[in-house]
Amino acid sequence: MAGIDLVQSVRMAIFEGGLVLAPVLAAGFFAALVVGLLQAATGIHEPLVGMLPRLAVIAVMVYLAGGWMLERFVNFFRVSVLGP
Repeated sequence: MAGIDLVQSVRMAIFEGGLVLAPVLAAGFFAALVVGLLQAATGIHEPLVGMLPRLAVIAVMVYLAGGWMLERFVNFFRVSVLGP
């Protein structure tokens, strides 16, 4: 019985981690797509020019969604430790 509980807990942890990271990863993906298209159109292939906008977008998303992300992790921890 304990093995089933462990498997379910790990499954929930992976799902919560993916759910929390999805907005940040999606924003980073779209920023990389836009920057890549602009770099291809202009011929500027400098790695720093491609990296800084992506880092800025990811930092802004973490700032904006950080409270929600922390709340999800705290709620998951409470349910995991204290039970439903």
